Parts: sequence; C-alpha cells; structure tokens
Amino acid sequence: MKKAIVLIENGFEDTELTYPYFRLQEAGFEVDLVGEKGGTTYESKNGQKLNSHKAAEDIDISEYDLLVVPGGRAPDRMRIKESIVKLAQDAVDNDLVIASICHGLQLLIETDLLEGKKATCYYSVRTDMENAGAKFLDEEVVVDGKLVTSRHPGDLPAFMRETLKQL
Repeated sequence: MKKAIVLIENGFEDTELTYPYFRLQEAGFEVDLVGEKGGTTYESKNGQKLNSHKAAEDIDISEYDLLVVPGGRAPDRMRIKESIVKLAQDAVDNDLVIASICHGLQLLIETDLLEGKKATCYYSVRTDMENAGAKFLDEEVVVDGKLVTSRHPGDLPAFMRETLKQL
C-alpha cells in the first residue's frame, strides 16, 4: 500500500488539507496527518479541528511516497519549526512526490527543492518563490519532475489529478 503524509499546523486552509486527505484515501493510500507533535489538535483558519496522527520527528520518510503541503496560514508557521523543515528536506532528499498548494511553497522555500523549478502558488508568495530560484507560472497546476503545485482551492481537482498521476 502506498503511503502519504499530509502536513498539518494551526491555520491550515480547510479544503486544501481535507480534499487531498480524503482523495488519497479514496485512491487506496494510507494517509498520515503529520504535525510538529503527534496526537495534537490543530485548528484551521475557519475553526475546523483535526488531530495529527504522528509527529514529524517520528517519521521514517523511506516508508512514504508523497508529501502534501496544504496552504492557508499554516506553511508560514511550519517553516520555522525545525522538525517540519527537516521532514520536508528529507522528502526532497528521498525523491518523494511533493504536492504543494497555495501558500504551501512557504515551507518548501526552506528546502533546496525550488532552485530551477517551474511552479505556481498563491500570488502573494510569488516573489518569495522566485527569490528561492523557481519560475512562476500562473496556471491551475504545474508539474516539474516530482513537484506538483497549484494556486488556490479552486485548483484542487487538477492538483489531485496530477498528483495521483505522479504516483
């Protein structure tokens, strides 16, 4: 069975976390919600509460095929948490498919993934993304190697279609 990580932190965008979470399960994946701490309740920017299954520091990345980084305010919080940044870098180093939507690239900027890549994101993250070495494309989904990116919740169907194609 293929396994996926969906990152979770306070301020996540509801649909950008739940749509991939359930869609991956529907496709037969075992999906873990991973936060800085395991068994912890995290609240979305709209008040939805979900519990993490595991802590980032407890993950053996070699057991996984995919890392999903939802947007919202969460990625800005994730990027300053050492265990989450290390997990993201481990996913890059182990050649996992990495799917990031909206503000998710704020976390990936902390890795060495974006240099020379084509990607998209929420428009307010564009300058940061370009400063990290990526080329911005204003498209519903951009695939560059094993990196899949989208702009906002309206792009979720294309985002998940292309993510699943990579797997």
